[in-house]
Amino acid sequence: MASKSSPRHFIDIADLDSKTLRRIIDAAHAMKKAGKRVPPALRPKGIEDASLVMIFEKPSTRTRVSFDIAMRQLGGESLSLNHTDLQLGRGESVADTARVLSRYADAIMIRANAHATVLGLAEHATIPVINGLTEKSHPCQIMADIQTFEEHLGNIKGRTIAWVGDGNNVAVSWMHAAARFGFMLRLACPKSLFPEDEALEWARTEKAAVAVSDDPEKAVRGADCVVTDTWVSMGQSDAAKRKKLLAPFAVDAKLMGKAAKGAIFMHCLPAYRGHEVSADVIDGPQSVIWDEAENRLHAQKAILAWCLGA
Repeated sequence: MASKSSPRHFIDIADLDSKTLRRIIDAAHAMKKAGKRVPPALRPKGIEDASLVMIFEKPSTRTRVSFDIAMRQLGGESLSLNHTDLQLGRGESVADTARVLSRYADAIMIRANAHATVLGLAEHATIPVINGLTEKSHPCQIMADIQTFEEHLGNIKGRTIAWVGDGNNVAVSWMHAAARFGFMLRLACPKSLFPEDEALEWARTEKAAVAVSDDPEKAVRGADCVVTDTWVSMGQSDAAKRKKLLAPFAVDAKLMGKAAKGAIFMHCLPAYRGHEVSADVIDGPQSVIWDEAENRLHAQKAILAWCLGA
């Protein structure tokens, strides 16, 4: 296990160096190949006595189930809590919650409404904190996406990814990954939904190969992988406005036809056919969404193992 005086947090891909991230991806590939029983060489020592506390301030299917089963397959156990199960939901501070959970568990995974909550937990916890999704980023998803890309098309370094739709939290984590894994990322978004200036400035500072435009065809042309996401995320109330704004950014067969020969399609799910993606694309031969969903399990086993000292 990692030293409790210096926990290994997994908050954002941007926080870690390329070597560490590659090590995690390689472990994820190995864990998937190994199957349900993770071999001792890939597991942290003492994992059979370890526990993961999972906190959900937002509903979840893939994150909840994959982290729970990931911890079990590593040999540990997990406890799932909604925010209403915690005194955090009644005004107890994030700092106090972090200190208490650090006395009980070996790691915390949180799917939070506010990124500041995750940062606050990490600041005050003496155990690893993992970002299971915030309004700012979704790093675990992108680690699974990179694993999926490499299963189908080989090493992602030097390749081209096209993101089409809202420049949201998932898009920001793709930007972080472009810098760390060395691939080209082209984002096509409505101008009013470009990624936040902070994320764009980070990409420029890191000299990441990231290009942003409002032209889906330009982004997709020759890309090895096309990625999109739902147009209306949890908590957003302007659904009708967003759907109208994003309609020209729907991924259909015509747009996929602009991508490179052999290109794949990814979507982190849940998906809404006929909105952000047509049924013939998401259910067609270029779609790898079910491998992508499965790989949340394997990528997160690798993240947990790294956080806990493997």
